[in-house]
Amino acid sequence: MLSFQSVISGVLRVLSSRVVRVGFVAAAAALGVVAIASEWDGIRVAFTRLSPLVLGAALLGAICALLLSMLLWRLLLASLGSPLPARVAARVLFVSQLGKHLPGSVWPMLAQMELGRDHGVPRRRSATVFVLLMLFSLSTGLLVAAGTLPLAAAEEIRPFRWALLLAPVLLATLHPRVLNPALDRLLRLVRRPPLERPLTLGVSARAVLAGVGQWLFYGVHTWLLAVELGAEPLRALPLTLGGFALAWCVGYLFVITPAGLGVREVALVAALSPVLNQPDAIVLALASRVIMTVADLLLAAAGAASMRGGARQRVPADSSAGAASGAAASGAAGAGAAGAGAAGAGAAGAGTGTGHAADEPT
Repeated sequence: MLSFQSVISGVLRVLSSRVVRVGFVAAAAALGVVAIASEWDGIRVAFTRLSPLVLGAALLGAICALLLSMLLWRLLLASLGSPLPARVAARVLFVSQLGKHLPGSVWPMLAQMELGRDHGVPRRRSATVFVLLMLFSLSTGLLVAAGTLPLAAAEEIRPFRWALLLAPVLLATLHPRVLNPALDRLLRLVRRPPLERPLTLGVSARAVLAGVGQWLFYGVHTWLLAVELGAEPLRALPLTLGGFALAWCVGYLFVITPAGLGVREVALVAALSPVLNQPDAIVLALASRVIMTVADLLLAAAGAASMRGGARQRVPADSSAGAASGAAASGAAGAGAAGAGAAGAGAAGAGTGTGHAADEPT
């Protein structure tokens, strides 16, 4: 019977092929396009109600949020000993993030491990940073949601209150005195050496600021759409800032859906119900999903185009089957540790929340 490590090692060997990499990008991009095409009737109606200027501004907000996410990922990677130029970091992260459009949540991590190795990043370190990025994004997203929604939409978000309760717990884990020992324990669990360079308090603080910043830009992208659809600007501001953050986090915790498809829209429609009726909120959710997908595709296309140039630096010391499979195991175990309990609770939340709307964004 094949072990988990041997399976992961085989997958990573396959991913190292240039043909497979090109196929990965093409398949993930195609599924992103298919996701848009499958909802085209609703999307077309939605977009007739939104001006090109507002759509362009919302797209710019989404791109700025994704760029801040890249800076957060780059900061964490550098703090662990693998600094990358901004252009290289953007290439690795944005191309690998296309994997979220594929079924299964492991593809972005595996792609980051393989693409990062081309630029001197050990696979184990890529897997660790994947877990850290998830943890900081979830923690800061739930922090923004907890700080804006309870007073503005207390009843509407009741089915998702379980997610807000995770915010203080996840934030506490971001302190280096908690986070570093937890990561070392996780690495020991998968028989890997501890962190060479533990995270410092300064790095954690800057990572939290970058994480909050990305949610503010996502909130602006949502606010622009909501105001265009008739929401009162001031009243809509806290709902859009916290609503998108909550919706993304809930969608992320439901690992069985690609990019939170369906779950995210339900949560977003519920959070915006005080300022938008359900049809308008669904229009916003559809438009937001398309804008986010287009932003992903644009940044990934720019990254893929730049893959032809630039020097590559392989890491022989980390390319053994044991190191590769250990890195993947640490990433998978870390993702499970942060989200498994929440996903179970989320199933109940989503079940009660589906009465608010139909589908969910990518």
